[in-house]
Amino acid sequence: MSASVTERPAGAGAATGGGTPAPAGAHLPRPRPGLALAVIAGCNAMIQLDDPIMNIALPGIRADLGLSVLAASWVIGAYLLAFGGLLLLGGRAGDILGRRKVFVAGVALFTAAAAVRAAVPSGELLIAVRAVEGAGAACAAANGFVLMLSTFAEGPARKRAIAVCTAVGAASTAGGLLLAGALTSAGSWRWVLLLNVPMGLAIVLLAPRVIAETERIRGRFDLRGALLSALGAAALVYGLSQAAEHPWTDGLVAGPLLAGLVLLSVFVGTQRRAAEPIVRLGLFRDRDRALAFASMLVLPGGLIGAYFFLSQFFQQHHGWSPLEAAFGLLPVPLTMAAVAGVGVRVERAIGPKPMMAIGTAALVAENLWLSYLGPGDGYLTGVLPGLLLLGAGMAFCVIPPTVLATSGLRPEELGSAASVLNALQSVGGSLCIALMVTASAGHADFSDTMSAGFTAGAAFAAAALLIALSLRPRRR
Repeated sequence: MSASVTERPAGAGAATGGGTPAPAGAHLPRPRPGLALAVIAGCNAMIQLDDPIMNIALPGIRADLGLSVLAASWVIGAYLLAFGGLLLLGGRAGDILGRRKVFVAGVALFTAAAAVRAAVPSGELLIAVRAVEGAGAACAAANGFVLMLSTFAEGPARKRAIAVCTAVGAASTAGGLLLAGALTSAGSWRWVLLLNVPMGLAIVLLAPRVIAETERIRGRFDLRGALLSALGAAALVYGLSQAAEHPWTDGLVAGPLLAGLVLLSVFVGTQRRAAEPIVRLGLFRDRDRALAFASMLVLPGGLIGAYFFLSQFFQQHHGWSPLEAAFGLLPVPLTMAAVAGVGVRVERAIGPKPMMAIGTAALVAENLWLSYLGPGDGYLTGVLPGLLLLGAGMAFCVIPPTVLATSGLRPEELGSAASVLNALQSVGGSLCIALMVTASAGHADFSDTMSAGFTAGAAFAAAALLIALSLRPRRR
């Protein structure tokens, strides 16, 4: 794969695949891999930062807009439904229309919605804007990742790019948590919701100048497949989000989950027969790639417990402010950013299987360590060791499955692989948090609830460890 790919001119040549490529430099910016990576990593960081921003701002939103608990959950859920449901469609749109074009459009939509949400007068409008924001994030995430893969050739350069995106995302999350906590403590939640807007505007302005457009793939939209995948993924995410508050046998949980499974089963059947599928099922024939995809369903469970439970632990048992709680969680992204820097060299030295096994084993140890945390335990001896293990484990777990899922593919297959990877991570996050909340339910004391949640997190990390051990050893 070349370092940058060219776009064929519109017309008969592009439609038939028999035309000649556009003259060098006719439609493309001068390749700037470093700047392109900075823009793509910035987009990744912006999307990652949005979730903690909303969680920090949500108490103030509820108070000012008079939202019930159910309505407040929809402020988060509307975004997740749109994001998880439209990832595959966003990736296919990039195939046909051009990835840079769809990427910029997605970032612009996300940024506009982020600006509007800060001025909404009602909860209903906020929920609608959040759905629009999720749609923009889906288009940006699905295509930004493939633009990175297209910009850097397969091998060490691409692995370094993945590590840089991981480190930048972690570092920006750390800074964003502190800034959001400070703004929440000192001002209105509306100011917090504007944090992503300057970064989004910068990405929209810079992307066309530093990122080369990808070659458009001849084809058309599979509208039936797009509808089935969007509705199926959205139903699954919705059912799993409701499982955090209702029994699994409740109609609000079982109904959407069953509908989602049926819709996705029909979707898989249509992709087998489709001439131009949204998801290329041949991707799953490679054993290591299939295992890398499977790891994305369980890895979130080993990662999210610290943010979900410890932020409450700091404030309920230690009386910390939101800003102090953000400071308490800083070791996770800072360690992740530091370890990601050496992750490429480690992967090259020992291979993806041992690296992922070490990372998942660290997550098992971290969750078990924090499952014994009690109200009387201090931060330095009780919490910090677990956070350091979590940060290092996350860095070691991100690079191997990402590399395995996207290696050895033709350019026209990269979009499908990246969309599947993102979609499984989204569904996996919803699945893991629902199961963790279910496992921790029924305890009167928060310490017992937190302990059960971290025990469930250790089980998810152990499942990821088994997947890592099932990978084939690296060929010498």
